Amino acid sequence: MSDNGIQGTDDIAAASAAPTEESAPSGLDRLDAGLTIGDEGSKVDEQLHGGGRRGVGIEGTIEGGGGGILTEPILVVNQKAKLIELSNQYTVFDQHGTAIAVVNQVGQSTARKVLRLISSLDQFLTTRLDITDSDGRIILRLTRPGKIVKSTVIVSDGNDVELGRIVQQNAIGKINFALEADGERLGSIRAENWRAWNFSITDAADREIARVTKTWEGLAKTMFTTADNYVLQISERAPEPLNSLVVASALSIDTALKQDDRGLG
Repeated sequence: MSDNGIQGTDDIAAASAAPTEESAPSGLDRLDAGLTIGDEGSKVDEQLHGGGRRGVGIEGTIEGGGGGILTEPILVVNQKAKLIELSNQYTVFDQHGTAIAVVNQVGQSTARKVLRLISSLDQFLTTRLDITDSDGRIILRLTRPGKIVKSTVIVSDGNDVELGRIVQQNAIGKINFALEADGERLGSIRAENWRAWNFSITDAADREIARVTKTWEGLAKTMFTTADNYVLQISERAPEPLNSLVVASALSIDTALKQDDRGLG
């Protein structure tokens, strides 16, 4: 146990590597699993309480939270570190270091995985992510239709009912997204620098209600793996569906922006 009481409970993270109902594990699935290294829960303490690029500098524990991704005030989203990545996988931790959800890319064909292995063309195709809790229930579904320049992420609940959309507004300069539902703009996500590492999330009145911060995974992982790690800090809980869009933003920014340099191509 760390000085801040964070435990690296990672049972749910191990379960995320299990084959889904969609397909039995293939040779490519085994390759993807074999190239997965490290423990994405081992640095949660540093990500939350450390300083500089490695952490967001939180002091103590933030009050509130109901144990799920839609109620916790702090979420740590860590991508599985892979030497070569054939599918997107993340583990979501609460502020105590407990894995409370997993994010898995679903619906990939063998041909799609081969394309991702040998090139970067996969970024232009539709990407689907399922977010499941510790009981395996789907909490959110994220769909990023095929893109050329700008991304849109469709956010749905576990029953595939659309809740809203995260819509990229520009491709040059500091990246901005609109949070929309039923054609209404509920809020925004604004990159704070041109490298699109840290984001401020605001409501329709332009008040900041959350922040997404990219934490540095270390030199070795940066150079040799595909891992990206983020911390979501919610300062004001928004009503639905904006709350779900805020949580989805931390789970989809990497897919929307950061998946352009994967594979061997």
